[in-house]
Amino acid sequence: MDFSLPLLPRLILPFLLVGGVLANIMTTDISFDESYEVTWGFYHVLSLNQGRQIQLSMDKSTGSGFASKLNFGSGFFHLRMKLPGKDSAGVVTAFYLASNGNNHDELDFEFLGNKEGKPITLQTNVFSNGIGNREQRIYLWFDPAVDFHNYQVLWNEHQIVFFVDETPIRVFKNKTNVGVSHPSKPMQVEASLWDGDGWATDGGKTKTNWSYAPFKANFQGFDISGCSIPHDSNNILPCYSPKYWWNLEKYWKLNSIQQRAYENVRNKYLTYDYCFDKPRFAIPPSECPQ
Repeated sequence: MDFSLPLLPRLILPFLLVGGVLANIMTTDISFDESYEVTWGFYHVLSLNQGRQIQLSMDKSTGSGFASKLNFGSGFFHLRMKLPGKDSAGVVTAFYLASNGNNHDELDFEFLGNKEGKPITLQTNVFSNGIGNREQRIYLWFDPAVDFHNYQVLWNEHQIVFFVDETPIRVFKNKTNVGVSHPSKPMQVEASLWDGDGWATDGGKTKTNWSYAPFKANFQGFDISGCSIPHDSNNILPCYSPKYWWNLEKYWKLNSIQQRAYENVRNKYLTYDYCFDKPRFAIPPSECPQ
């Protein structure tokens, strides 16, 4: 696979986002069972390294998935992931936050597999109050099937930011002032591996090659920095408190170093942005540049 595209500048840790806090978060070593539980495809889930690594697998019979035991109303969420290798066309590996019930909220990382030698697409999406169709797609500056990389979501009252290895790749600002709903429901952290060959690769033209099954995705980093919400509550307002570091004013927007890195991603690696898809949206949605 050719990953000769210009690399992003090496960003210095303790970095752009939270200074030393981020480095401390990433080194926390807890087991899967402390924060998560398997939700489906139970016989396709393997615990490794005393629960510090989980492997999801998928064959023709089923995929698999897991979810956090708690719901959250804000936070900084991450998983370290290594995607299925070789020919993974039609295979979707997902890391996301999602609420239950109707008019749901959801924040998606979806990795769309591809034939061997072709790049995997990372698609992000934001659902708020049941409204989605906000896809953006990028090619990563590395092969996500070769090694583990860190995928992160910052969620507060002012913005949602998607990160790859601490580099911001997408920003969704709170624009309730122009009638755009901002995710405001308690959400679980989830991950899954499933068959999406009806749409995932070349619009569904390239199908899953089952001779490569079982497909396997590996996950690490099961600590969660979030404001938890009781399962019987939908009130996330207490989770906007400044006592949580991710709600402090310096996290209401990207800093100057983050902004340059973000613009670099958009200039070099963005392959699709719903905001500029005129056949779908003759008038750009309200949250998009007008």
